[in-house]
Amino acid sequence: MRFLLNNSLLLFVYNTLLLYPVYLNISYWWNYGVLAGLCLVIQIVTGIFLAMYYVPFSDNAFYSVEHIMRDINWGWLLRYCHANGASFFFLVVYIHIFRNIYYQSYLKPRELLWLLGVIILLLMIITAFVGYVLPWGQMSFRAATVITSLFSAIPVIGNDILILLWGAYSVSYVMLNRFFSFHYLLPFIILLFVVLHVVVLHDRGSSNPVGLYLSKDKIPFSPYFIVKDFFGFYVFLIIFFIFVFFYPNYLGHPDNYILANPLVTPSHIVPEWYFLFFYAILRSIPNKLQGILVLAFALSVLAALPFIINFVLKCNMFRNLNKVFYWYFIVFSILLGWLGGTPIEFPFFQLSQFLTLFYFFYFLVFVNILVSLDTKFAFKKAWLQWFCLLIIIF
Repeated sequence: MRFLLNNSLLLFVYNTLLLYPVYLNISYWWNYGVLAGLCLVIQIVTGIFLAMYYVPFSDNAFYSVEHIMRDINWGWLLRYCHANGASFFFLVVYIHIFRNIYYQSYLKPRELLWLLGVIILLLMIITAFVGYVLPWGQMSFRAATVITSLFSAIPVIGNDILILLWGAYSVSYVMLNRFFSFHYLLPFIILLFVVLHVVVLHDRGSSNPVGLYLSKDKIPFSPYFIVKDFFGFYVFLIIFFIFVFFYPNYLGHPDNYILANPLVTPSHIVPEWYFLFFYAILRSIPNKLQGILVLAFALSVLAALPFIINFVLKCNMFRNLNKVFYWYFIVFSILLGWLGGTPIEFPFFQLSQFLTLFYFFYFLVFVNILVSLDTKFAFKKAWLQWFCLLIIIF
């Protein structure tokens, strides 16, 4: 024990895994933060081994990936774990974010914790995008061309930023080499922010389903919640390896198995599924610069939630109106992700615009209004709440 107390790293691990006090009423929805950490470890470990054999040169990148798949022992497993691990990483993080929005875990005193989480999400998006370019397939090449070209819409300095990204006057091996460097470096920066995230979590404390914070309602993390986390690990790994072994390409795009050809454009350019939500918001604005600003504002709204929403009771469990609109928000977010993979034509384009507008109105307008109505009618009959809900909808 004396050795443990003298070693700051071991003491941090000991306090994190054993002594950390947790509210005894938290459910399995609180497992997703730990699952996100597991996904990050999978991505870093598999990525290090894949980087040993990958060649970041436009003439060899595609064939080096095929070499890993066909000639390297267990190379196919490393690549499929890495590719599907990215999808599962985003899935787990999205569920983690939706849970925090539902239980309003971003409110005081966890503002810094939420901001660190949004930064981690932004770093994940950048890391996944530059990694998607590396296989140098047809869809990767076109995605790199389309997304990086958005910087040209920035007034005055846009073209200079674009040339700096490309390292030339078009998409080439120079950009591929730079993206590979970023893709190798960024996961370790994400890991740093995850450590900061955990440190702040232990300083401010976790949330709970009812939004009441009493120290006497806490129990040690071990052994009670370690058992729940291990059960979550087992279920997650079973589902994960079902995709890895039986449906390894289900979440990918078949055009990425075609070597990049600048002279051939795919009929429909779509990013990975975990980008479709943001891609739909970007495409819903016809103007390129305005689309970039709206997309940046969409992420900024998430970061600003602790400062634009402030309630005494930090929980949705007792707010009927807000709960209904929250599930509207979930369904519309999923629908917006689906629209990101559809052609830009009627009615998909108009529907994307409507759902993008709802996204902003939900956070900036609806939540505060609905909570005020819920508070006003807290001791009234339930039919009054549903009557107000119907008025708001129609």
